[in-house]
Amino acid sequence: MKNVLKMTALVLCCVALVACSQKGPAEAALTAATTAVDGVKAEAARYVPDQAKGLGAALTSAREAFDKGDYKAALEAAQAIPGKVKEVAAAIAAKKDELTKTWTSLSGSLPGMVDQIKTKVDALGAMKKLPKDMDAAKLDGAKASLADVTKTWGEASEAFKSGNLMDAATKGNAVKAKVTETMAALGLTAAAPAAAVPAKK
Repeated sequence: MKNVLKMTALVLCCVALVACSQKGPAEAALTAATTAVDGVKAEAARYVPDQAKGLGAALTSAREAFDKGDYKAALEAAQAIPGKVKEVAAAIAAKKDELTKTWTSLSGSLPGMVDQIKTKVDALGAMKKLPKDMDAAKLDGAKASLADVTKTWGEASEAFKSGNLMDAATKGNAVKAKVTETMAALGLTAAAPAAAVPAKK
């Protein structure tokens, strides 16, 4: 009986030693994983929220395993996180590229369309008698729309300058929808972009 107790104690001692030997590496891996996640979590939440949640869940799972004393599981989970962080960073870069292209397209076309609306509204406002297809209510609506898109476009431009690509694209697309609607109400069509003048040789 005494031998059995001694063997049991020895086994438990070995288990404890193994656990302790894994605690340090698990703690270090968890610290590294936390630092890696902290480096991307703000932008991840903005540009790829679903992947940000997955990253947060992975880190939480590793921490919970560590707190329970399952250092082997914590170590394995924590060591996998930097790879996931790289994937998320790549997704953020791709999303930023997509939003930048969207903004470039919007900024290349919308200002000219807004100018068309302003020119038309000013011309109608200067008339003593409005055309048959235009009345005071419709003109007032166009004026209000013009003021709204001018304000929102200014906000979108500021967002882009400050690096908030998501907000810039969202507001820019809202302006595009409003501008398209207003131009239709005024009977306008978007002017074709000016042809590039070939350089002289």
